[in-house]
Amino acid sequence: MTLGQFVQQPMFGISVTVLAYVLALIIGRRWSWLHPLLVCSALIILVLIAGGISYEDYKIGGGMIEFFLGPATVALGVPMYKHAQKIKNSFVSIVAGITVGSVMGIASAAALVWCLGGSRDILLAMMPKSVTSPIAIEIIRSFGGIPELGAVFTVLTGLLGSMIGPEVLRWFGIREDIAIGTAVGTSAHGIGTARLIRESELRGSISGFSMGLTGIITSVLFIPLYWIFH
Repeated sequence: MTLGQFVQQPMFGISVTVLAYVLALIIGRRWSWLHPLLVCSALIILVLIAGGISYEDYKIGGGMIEFFLGPATVALGVPMYKHAQKIKNSFVSIVAGITVGSVMGIASAAALVWCLGGSRDILLAMMPKSVTSPIAIEIIRSFGGIPELGAVFTVLTGLLGSMIGPEVLRWFGIREDIAIGTAVGTSAHGIGTARLIRESELRGSISGFSMGLTGIITSVLFIPLYWIFH
C-alpha cells in the first residue's frame, strides 16, 4: 500500500487524531495552561502540512471520531441529573446570569467588530461565538453568513474561555461553584464545560446546563436581529 492510499484509509485519520491527543495530554502535564484540544489541533495541522495531506483525506477517518461528539454531549446529562436539586435551587440566578451573559456576548462581539471596522461577514460570524458550534453554524447560515468562519470563532472562543476563564473569575474573587459553572457554560460552551467537569462534577453539571440554555436563549435573541439584518 502506497502512502497516498494509506492516508485515504479511515485508520489514518483516527490514528493521527488519537496520537496527537495523547501527545497533547503529555505536553499538558508540563504546561497545564495549554488546553489539550489546542495542542492536538496544532499537531494535526502540522502533520497534514508537513505531509502535504489534504483535509478531505484526513476527514475520512477524523470524521468518524466526530461521531462521538453527540454521545459525549448527551453524557453531560448524567452529572446534571445527579445535581438537579442544586440546579433547581439556584435556577433563577442561573437563568438570569445566562440571559445577561448571552446578551453581552452578542453585544460585545458586535461592538468589537464595529470598532475594528470589520465586514458584515465577520460580524455575523462573531456574534453567536459563545454558543455551541452546531447552533452557531445554523444561526450564521440563516443570516447568509459564512458558517466555516463562524465555526473557527466558536472553537477559538471555547478554547480561550477554557484556558483562562476560571482563572479570570478567580482573579475577580468569584469562587462559587454555581457562578463559575454558569459563567463558563455561557461563554465557553462545550470546551469550557469539558475542562470544568474534570475539576468538579458540580461545576461541570451547571456548565453543561448553562451551555444548553444559552443555545436556546441566544437563538431567541437572534430573532429580532434577523429582522434588522434582512
